[in-house]
Amino acid sequence: MTLPDLLKIAFVGDYLPRKCGIATFTHDLRGAVAGSSGAECIVVAMDDIDHGYAYDDDVKFQVAEQELEEYRAAADFLNFSNVDVVSLQHEFGIFGGPCGSHVLALLQDLRMPVVTTLHTVLSEPDQTQRAVMAQLVRLSTRLVVMTERCRETLLNTYSVDSEQVDVIAHGIPNVPDIDQRVLKEQFNVENKAVALTFGLLSPGKGIEHVLKAIPEIVARFPDFIYLVLGATHPSLIRDQGERYRISLERIAKELGITKHVSFYNRFVELEELTEFIGAADLYITPYLNVQQAVSGTLAYAFGCGQAVISTPYWHAEELLADGRGVLVPFADSSAIAREVIGLLADDGRRLAMRAQAHTLGRSMTWDHVSQLYVNSFNRAREQRSTPLKPLAVRTLDEQPLALPQMQLDHLQHISDSTGVVQHAIYTIPDHTHGYCTDDNARALILTVLLEEQGKDSPEVHSLASRYAAFLNLAFDRDTGRFRNFMSFDRKWLEADGSDDSQGRALWALGTCIGRSRRAGLAAWARELFHRALPACEKTTSPRTWALGIMGIQEYLRRYSGDRDAALMSQQLADRLVDMYVATATDDWPWFENIATYNNAKLSHSLITHGRWCDDQRAVDIGLKSLRWLCEIQLSPQGRFRPIGSNGFSREGGVAAKFDQQAIEAHAMVSAAIEAFAASKDRFWNEQAHLAFDWFLGRNDLGQPIYDASTGGCFDGLMENQVNENQGAESTLAFLLSLVEMRGFSAAMRVISFSP
Repeated sequence: MTLPDLLKIAFVGDYLPRKCGIATFTHDLRGAVAGSSGAECIVVAMDDIDHGYAYDDDVKFQVAEQELEEYRAAADFLNFSNVDVVSLQHEFGIFGGPCGSHVLALLQDLRMPVVTTLHTVLSEPDQTQRAVMAQLVRLSTRLVVMTERCRETLLNTYSVDSEQVDVIAHGIPNVPDIDQRVLKEQFNVENKAVALTFGLLSPGKGIEHVLKAIPEIVARFPDFIYLVLGATHPSLIRDQGERYRISLERIAKELGITKHVSFYNRFVELEELTEFIGAADLYITPYLNVQQAVSGTLAYAFGCGQAVISTPYWHAEELLADGRGVLVPFADSSAIAREVIGLLADDGRRLAMRAQAHTLGRSMTWDHVSQLYVNSFNRAREQRSTPLKPLAVRTLDEQPLALPQMQLDHLQHISDSTGVVQHAIYTIPDHTHGYCTDDNARALILTVLLEEQGKDSPEVHSLASRYAAFLNLAFDRDTGRFRNFMSFDRKWLEADGSDDSQGRALWALGTCIGRSRRAGLAAWARELFHRALPACEKTTSPRTWALGIMGIQEYLRRYSGDRDAALMSQQLADRLVDMYVATATDDWPWFENIATYNNAKLSHSLITHGRWCDDQRAVDIGLKSLRWLCEIQLSPQGRFRPIGSNGFSREGGVAAKFDQQAIEAHAMVSAAIEAFAASKDRFWNEQAHLAFDWFLGRNDLGQPIYDASTGGCFDGLMENQVNENQGAESTLAFLLSLVEMRGFSAAMRVISFSP
């Protein structure tokens, strides 16, 4: 069957003026395909900053990379736009969710064939990366890789059908021949030997190893110049500023080579880039990651006819084989010096290498590459030749339930320069009761989880610093314990805080250590964690033990080899197990003769400890006790009904129905997510949603407990009405539940994908 010509193609990925290699590739590919196919070529751009970039008219839709719902909206947009085929540019780091899993939501809903270009193909993926890749392969009609090595990895590591894969080289511009002498004069490097490295600057590029080779090179070629062209990677700028570039400049100064090194700290356009390449005598790519599947800068330099010296990462190893370039060991400055000297001293060899690269490069020009992509697009259409309706109606059972947007307005409103205020009168901060360590610890955990999910805005960083500063002030270094209550005029109201505040602070510190990328925050938390940990052993409250276990397990995410911390987790878990064994019966499988507050955290801590410390008995007790708690917290209408604080629940008695507290809903949400991770039993998926829905109005009064406009949360459900005060504990319980449910929803998309 002959298909009609391609009329509309959508390219999904990063896009210029965003400064990254994927953005440049998507831009160049779109332009080349538009020229070779005559089709309308539109772009769906991924944004990593608020409000995105100043795109040109090619971009028709923007997706905030961390917002799952925007991927679904993008799919709807493409379905209604009569797109013939989607060209997806895939790199794990440019999409939101665990290992970029948010993009699966877009692919799931698309009604046209998808051709996915894989810019990274991992040979040793972790469990989540493998699961994401499996779904990506299943939802893509065809796959494009840029090297034979990547094709072999797809076949051997991911069991992909070879008929599904096209190998298409990274495209390069068709550069006109310009006299090198003219270009050298243009850059004022005439009569000098010039080596070039270009691309976005980051530590993985290995520039420092070239710098260390230069003293040996200039001993032989005194007029040698090394040009490092490119701005620092924007994400590195956000996290570390120009620390890496500054360190390179200091290395050059220390080596006495400042006259032989030039840094061009900017993102250059294609025309200027090709002039830099033409002015150089050779190109150096000293990257440090062996599994780098493709390098656009290598492709450009090689295709433009440069002699290349490179470390043997995958792309270079394949492209420079058979004498087309020179390979040197990773991080080997002596080898770099030797090969640079060798090429500069042998004009015949260097020029022959350049000629060979230029000849092969003609098959890599965008004119040629774009036609190969068009062929792949048409093959994809042939494989999906049955017409599909532009919109498929999905029932709620066929898609994840929507979650509220994350709103931090109320949290910011009740936070000041000291920390988060405990209580509120309606939405107005109530300064009468001041602050407490418990709430500031909860708030600090929230900011770290937001950072982990890509919500690491300056506002979130500022809040995190305030909450951390409160914990730092609360800690008594003489006793190793945290004070809890502080008045509004910043006076401590006690010499020693509660055991629970000790455990909750430890949990917050462990979370900073185990999850935060902010080096200063993690280092501060580590110092305080070790000082505070011993006090947990002396406490008598089972909930403190549970909170302590949570903190230790978070800490062990980063320092899994810390035997003392692991031993403390085991000791605290053993205490909970002993309590359970001493108290539990068939009718009352619980740790105490009364179930009071924050109940699910007891079960949760045992499941967490057991999962990571290979203690199946702890897992089993945690799951059994949590399942029982679910049963007694279920109303006749099938809604989550947390044990009320007005009487709690005693063995042999009737559980109090009111007042229902937000902390109980959050504890169950969190515990159910952990239970699912431990057992993969879908019962726990349902329980997590059931408990979370309590906030949304699926409760005894049928009224929402959270404020959708600000992210605040009411202080509880009473017998006849909602307590309309929006204090810190309830607000943080909701926000923590929401951030955990957002992460869980993304993880569920990977674990159990709905076709």
